[in-house]
Amino acid sequence: MTTRKQYSPKFKARVAVEAIRGEKTLSQLGSQFKVHPIQIAKWRKSALEQLPELFVDGRTRKGRNGEADRDALYEEIGRLKWNWTGSKKQSACSIEELRPLVERAHPEISMRRQCELLGVNRSGLYYEPVGESQENLLLMRLLDEQYTRTPFYGSRRMMEWLAAEGHEVNRKRFRG
Repeated sequence: MTTRKQYSPKFKARVAVEAIRGEKTLSQLGSQFKVHPIQIAKWRKSALEQLPELFVDGRTRKGRNGEADRDALYEEIGRLKWNWTGSKKQSACSIEELRPLVERAHPEISMRRQCELLGVNRSGLYYEPVGESQENLLLMRLLDEQYTRTPFYGSRRMMEWLAAEGHEVNRKRFRG
């Protein structure tokens, strides 16, 4: 496998100037500089195309490119600012506080993009947390009261106590 030679811009310019002068043929220049004649022709063509740009007034050139660059920069600033405010909201708020910020019928920004900007999973918008059942709340209250009275009871003894109180539960249910 052969590797490509890389020539410096200074070398390319020197060869292109020689080709533009036309004192030698492309074959002669190729053997002199050890470069293929087709490559020299490409460099000469590129140099001739770019020469007019060298003599354009600097003020005019900056004015034309400056407006396009400025518009692109303002667009990028707006995008980054929107992303930054979204990430700021993400770090300071919980999912419950972020849910109202997502507009489901927004005309321009899809729900997916809004969730992405806010740092919220879309599934978090639809999830409604389920509270503890009344039975679990009763058992937790009873266990807390009994543990306060008798902190030396283990899980087996607590299970026996709950059974005596009329609550048949498995040890795994309250064992932590």
